[in-house]
Amino acid sequence: MEIALILLIIVVIFITRSVKVVPQQNAWVVERLGKYHTTLSPGLNFLVPFIDRVAYKHSLKEIPLDVPSQVCITRDNTQLQVDGILYFQVTDPMRASYGSSNYITAISQLAQTTLRSVIGKLELDKTFEEREMINAKVVEAIDEAALNWGVKVLRYEIKDLTPPAEILRSMQAQITAEREKRAVIATSEGKRQEEINLAEGQKQAAIAKSEGEKQAAINTAQGQAAAITEVATATALALARVGAAIRQPGGEQAVQLKVAEKAVEAYSQLAAQAKTTLVVPSNMTEVSALVTSAMKMVQAGQANPSPTDRA
Repeated sequence: MEIALILLIIVVIFITRSVKVVPQQNAWVVERLGKYHTTLSPGLNFLVPFIDRVAYKHSLKEIPLDVPSQVCITRDNTQLQVDGILYFQVTDPMRASYGSSNYITAISQLAQTTLRSVIGKLELDKTFEEREMINAKVVEAIDEAALNWGVKVLRYEIKDLTPPAEILRSMQAQITAEREKRAVIATSEGKRQEEINLAEGQKQAAIAKSEGEKQAAINTAQGQAAAITEVATATALALARVGAAIRQPGGEQAVQLKVAEKAVEAYSQLAAQAKTTLVVPSNMTEVSALVTSAMKMVQAGQANPSPTDRA
């Protein structure tokens, strides 16, 4: 019974030391008699008991590494408290095991020294603007050195940049002054635009008013011209009809009678007015002479017809 128990224990020990199950995204480095032998991939693996042993276990996942905070001095001699986080991944388990005694410490220290070097080349204001450049420089420097350690540096991110309290106060004052300046400029630009808009509106109103007055004057002139044309046309038509009537039989006698009536009517109106001295011709035959003169003018007009009558 005791022999069977001993044999069972030995079997369990052999199985434990010979059978290895590696989890996914992991790599185990195996040494045989103290020398690198192989790297176990995920799944079931078998070893030679007491000869092979698992010396190192590595995770192949992306690993975040918090880089300790440190004081960096900028190009303009300003102290700056900087901390960040580094992301890396083991790509070669054998080199990660034998390339460095502690690749995590090596990466962290190299990130700090590279960060101090990069920030030392920049002025304080530029450090806040050039974060992406700083991150890229740190990744480039670490990745080049980490090739021998079997590690791939994926990215580096600055978590915080903290200048001294005095610098923070001066920066805040500068920002406040800049914002006040922008506010004053914006206000003045608004007033300027308002004055331009008002002037433009007044200009447009004056133009519209002058255009209205111009159109009104044109319309009035056109109306007056049309009225004069209509009166002249009507007068010409009336004279043409009178001339045509005179040329009819008995027309001259009608004209003589009309002229005599107008003369008598004129004398009557003068006599009817108060305080009017009426000078009556001593010889009333002068009235007939007036009529005779008018008739001669009518006859002359008939002898020399107007262009309208000729037409």
